[in-house]
Amino acid sequence: MSAALFTPEELASFERDGFFVARGLADTELRERILAVSQAQLAQAIEPIEYEADTRYPGAPSSREAAGGRTARRLLQVFQRDQAYRDWATQANLTARLRQLLGSEQIALTQAHHNSLMTKQPAFSSETHWHRDIRYWNFADSQLVSVWLALGEERRDNGCLGFLPGSHKIDFSPERFENRAFLRPDLPENQALIARAVFPELQPGDVVFFHALTFHAAGWNRTDQTKYSLVFSYHRQDNLPQPGSRSASLPSIILG
Repeated sequence: MSAALFTPEELASFERDGFFVARGLADTELRERILAVSQAQLAQAIEPIEYEADTRYPGAPSSREAAGGRTARRLLQVFQRDQAYRDWATQANLTARLRQLLGSEQIALTQAHHNSLMTKQPAFSSETHWHRDIRYWNFADSQLVSVWLALGEERRDNGCLGFLPGSHKIDFSPERFENRAFLRPDLPENQALIARAVFPELQPGDVVFFHALTFHAAGWNRTDQTKYSLVFSYHRQDNLPQPGSRSASLPSIILG
């Protein structure tokens, strides 16, 4: 297992780019246990589940009744589903690094966002355009970090995540977005930024840490194998969700 803390160089890389890939961070036994639990729950269609048809993203079925309409996109609220998820989300090797990135010993896991087992399945997976997660979240400030665990290989051909380096430091005017959520690909200033995109390919057990302001996207799964990933998001305990917002709909998990 990797060392428990980021080096100064790794912290500087995260600060510069808004994301960092920690290779081989996850223990093999725990990763395989998470994958087995996830596949069993997907096979049994244990709710809550978000289906590809629910997203209305490019490539998704038009409705749950259409062909492929029952293709699962993600298992929701996984922290409460099984101990395997909790063992990963709260392990010291992970939370020590998050304390570094968030600049506080007092951190928490939000159950209202991410908290999901993500899949990209053959034939009916969708494409997610360039967006930043904070657009959908409501906290006192934007200092949240997400942790993406690759449960298998992640490559361009099966829809791995891509990132726009340094985009967490850029202020964007509303005109640069479509539907207030996704970067407009027709604008030259956005095209210049998107041209710098990187798509890190991951091996099982690799982990991506990324800032809530970092733009990211993912393509279709063009292979015949399902891709599985686990993602949680964290914040300082004093960075509270806005009352009445979706971010406040579930209590955060305090990490001692």
